[in-house]
Amino acid sequence: MKITPKLARRLLNIYPPYFGAGIKVKYISEDWKEIHVSMLLRWFNRNAVGTHFGGNLYSMIDPHLMFILLQQLGNEYWVWDKAADIEFVKASKLKVTSVIKVSEKDLEIIKRSTANGDKYFPEFDVEIIDENNDLVAKIKKTLYVRKKRTKQL
Repeated sequence: MKITPKLARRLLNIYPPYFGAGIKVKYISEDWKEIHVSMLLRWFNRNAVGTHFGGNLYSMIDPHLMFILLQQLGNEYWVWDKAADIEFVKASKLKVTSVIKVSEKDLEIIKRSTANGDKYFPEFDVEIIDENNDLVAKIKKTLYVRKKRTKQL
């Protein structure tokens, strides 16, 4: 399903899990290859020691690589989240941001690796930084991608 980046940004910003966590999608590029996400620390998204709740940090990243690949590859492909690993590097009380990107090279590798209907598990590294440019968390996302089989007549 093709959707404009502007509409997607608006819908994501009222999506209850994002709205409730205080997560904001700030930017989606017109070519659907880059998404910027941020989160301010609020009373409702703090952990027990007053810093960003780890689940919300991961939520900032969670759906976006899948969204990018779905838009880039279209209806000819199955795209699912497969796995994620998060390393919390530094606690922060500052605004945190992340830039999630998929390059043209990544897309070429995915298309080449799935051309014969094979499964492919691309991995993407994403960072979350705070306003001081300090690394807060590193996330490794693995996705499942497979070209759909064409129906034989």
